[in-house]
Amino acid sequence: MYLKISTRRRDDVAVIDLSGPITLGENSQSLRDTVRELVTKGERRILLNMSDVAFLDSSGLAALISSLTAVTRAGGQLKLVNLQRRVTELIRLTRLTPVLEAFENEAEAAGSFTV
Repeated sequence: MYLKISTRRRDDVAVIDLSGPITLGENSQSLRDTVRELVTKGERRILLNMSDVAFLDSSGLAALISSLTAVTRAGGQLKLVNLQRRVTELIRLTRLTPVLEAFENEAEAAGSFTV
């Protein structure tokens, strides 16, 4: 199954809507490429809407961290929203909760950016 990616704006935040698994190969690379493209275009507030992501593997986690690093190095912020329980549990188990800031709803997440 392929990861479907679409982007949209919510005020001054670039929202990336993800649908499908974030796994080894093209899926995780597509996420990295999308985030880097937005950063190159000057986006500094990026929100990953993961409401339709039921699974991610270690490559998916690496893609999230790589994306966070790219945005942070550019002086921006990357945040997550609408995580499914399984994804939340994986982030907690891998002790990435302090690194990957996540929110339950998009309005709260979009309002949390300080950059």
